[in-house]
Amino acid sequence: MTTATTATAAVRGGVRARSARQLAGTGTLLRFFLRRDRLMMPLWVGVIGLLVLSMPNSLKSVYGTVAERADLARQMLTNSSLRATYGPVFDDSLGGLTAWRIGGYAGLFAGIMSLLVVVRHTREEEESGRQELLSSAMVGRRAPLTAALLAALVANGVLALLIAGGLAGQGGGGALALGLGVGGVGMVFATMAAIVAQLTESARLAKGLTGGLLGAAFVLRAAGDSSTDDGSSVLTWLSPLGWLENERPFAQERWWVLPLFVAAVVIQGAVAYELAGRRDVGMSFLPTRPGPARGRLGSAGALAWRLQRGAVLGWSLGFLAAGAAFGGITKGAADLVGSNDKTRQIIERMGGQSGITDAFLATMVGMLGMVAALYVVSSVLRLHGEETSQRAEPVLANAVGRLRWACGHLVVAFGGAALIMALGGLGLGLGYGHELRPVLGACLVQVAAVWTLGGLAVLLYGISPQLAPGAWGAAGVALLLGWIGPALNVPQAVMDLSPFGHLPKLPGGEMAWTPVLILTAIALALTATGLAALRRRDMST
Repeated sequence: MTTATTATAAVRGGVRARSARQLAGTGTLLRFFLRRDRLMMPLWVGVIGLLVLSMPNSLKSVYGTVAERADLARQMLTNSSLRATYGPVFDDSLGGLTAWRIGGYAGLFAGIMSLLVVVRHTREEEESGRQELLSSAMVGRRAPLTAALLAALVANGVLALLIAGGLAGQGGGGALALGLGVGGVGMVFATMAAIVAQLTESARLAKGLTGGLLGAAFVLRAAGDSSTDDGSSVLTWLSPLGWLENERPFAQERWWVLPLFVAAVVIQGAVAYELAGRRDVGMSFLPTRPGPARGRLGSAGALAWRLQRGAVLGWSLGFLAAGAAFGGITKGAADLVGSNDKTRQIIERMGGQSGITDAFLATMVGMLGMVAALYVVSSVLRLHGEETSQRAEPVLANAVGRLRWACGHLVVAFGGAALIMALGGLGLGLGYGHELRPVLGACLVQVAAVWTLGGLAVLLYGISPQLAPGAWGAAGVALLLGWIGPALNVPQAVMDLSPFGHLPKLPGGEMAWTPVLILTAIALALTATGLAALRRRDMST
């Protein structure tokens, strides 16, 4: 008996020792990851939190009485297109309307933040070769993955606390439920990204595939909510965003939904750990296919297109679908807006003083433009990724100058921005079912502001790679001002900080070429200055 007990203890001790070795260095890596994300993570958490916390006051300024809020909730139940966009309303209190209006989008943004954090500290580290260097020290096999997931947990935990604390005045239980739900969605997609990072050999592909799964979750939720008004559709329950909705914050909370998030995180995390233990550092289960024996890329521009064509295709399809969806809800949304004077005023501040339908279309056009700014920044900063991963070095070692190399990517970035805006306008016009030319023209006018933010990204990258991520901050400020600025009646001087604030409100408004030409000139000047700075500075090695 004593011998058997001793043997069992020895086996358990060996298991604990192996587990400890595989997690060695996790704490150090976590501190390192948090330090690397000391700008990006607080920015994401702050923006998402501000979007949520500003919503009660925005709603109160528009729907100031209980009767107005109850009327809004009743109209939502009969409008399937708006249910698909925002989900059903379960309570007409300020807290309940906040969960309806922004809860799903907060979960969506938390998922994006989480997948970026996890992929950055797993697959990007391996792709750049830094992980191999770290693994040669006293770092356990599963320590990087654990530290990445813990970093995502820290971000989502802080976001959940921020939402719960900021909305506590609307009801402590509902605020806690909404905060935990948003954080839960973030962690579901963090562990999903951890799985995809084991399967793919490219960080960009890992982000794209996880982003595609996040988009599929939104589509499932939207399709389910368009068919029912209580979130009971099977399609809704297939989506983590649907779980957040069915948690029903501020509407007799369903606490039993929270274990779904926990189960998904535990199961997906276990799968990611199992996959991580079965492959070598830098390898993947779905390796990249080798290219042809004889290369067919004859220029730096062709290489840039080859590297970014997947992203251009994904954004193009997304904008076409989003435009069609926005166009489809225009009539119903315009009818709803027309019944509330304060909502009409907000829409007119966003979309101009024309008829309410044109103003709503102009608002949707502006939102497409601000989202397109995220594309142009990510595409421009592909230069930053190529440089810091040292993939640019062998290209520049040949008969390719820096400007030719950079311009190849910039043509894809700026041309792609114009393409996706054109497709967004096409989808918006077809979805609305009326005149196509005014809507398409309005979308193309937005390109000037999109290019301005792209030019700023070129300038920051050209001066220093360390400044390049600041372009995300500029794009985030523009998106934040466009999203909540009109609802909060932000002063025009503040709204003018965004290039989108200077564009004419089309369709419906009067076309003004002067601001469009000035913004285009600014974009060209920023780009030229950034390229000049890039030509003078040292490249990262």
